[in-house]
Amino acid sequence: MSALLSVKGLVAGYGGVPIIEGINLDVQDHEISVIIGPNGAGKSTLLKTIFALTARSEGGIDFAGKDITGLKTAELVPLGISMVPQSRNVFPTLTVDENLDVGTYAAPPKDKEAVRESVLALFPDLRDKLGQPAGELSGGQRQMVAMGRALMSEPKLLLLDEPTAGLSPAYLEIIFDLLLDIRKRGVTILMVEQNAKQALRIADNGHVLVSGKNFISGAGEALLNDDAVRRSFLGGAAA
Repeated sequence: MSALLSVKGLVAGYGGVPIIEGINLDVQDHEISVIIGPNGAGKSTLLKTIFALTARSEGGIDFAGKDITGLKTAELVPLGISMVPQSRNVFPTLTVDENLDVGTYAAPPKDKEAVRESVLALFPDLRDKLGQPAGELSGGQRQMVAMGRALMSEPKLLLLDEPTAGLSPAYLEIIFDLLLDIRKRGVTILMVEQNAKQALRIADNGHVLVSGKNFISGAGEALLNDDAVRRSFLGGAAA
């Protein structure tokens, strides 16, 4: 079975300096796939390159059977790819409802109101905050707004960069539960996550990057129980 997303020999970086070198990665349809690794491994750079936010110098990217190498971000959203960056991921002066509406600009859904209701059903905490500026919300609520906005374009693939960064333990668990709900709705997820243990527990597959290169890939449960992965990236404790 061909992958929904296939990254082949990807090299990318900043100012001519490569951050990721020869990355290969496949993401299957309807799965949660997580990228972990030490700081500076190139995890966020990989996501940004897939979403055409970082310059690629070598390699290719296929999505849903189509070569998307070289396409611009604005061209990727209508194809079914959305991304939630780690920081500055909401428009703080816009209301929650206005933030959600922004998510329809690049790829307007056929029934915007139905999609909006679907998003609010997924994030019920936002329903009574629709008229409130997003900048006034808690960190966890802002993350819900950012994810909800990304889902307004009805993506096939959702890219998430550190979705639980800076959140309280309570909201961390809420976000991970929401990711499972999003997958149940048929959305494939590829995310970078610092909470590696928790992420691998819900992931179908995981990919470990080290120094901008592939280190190991495998099923989430298998990586949790891999001695080398556990020692180097999971604090050494048994999963």
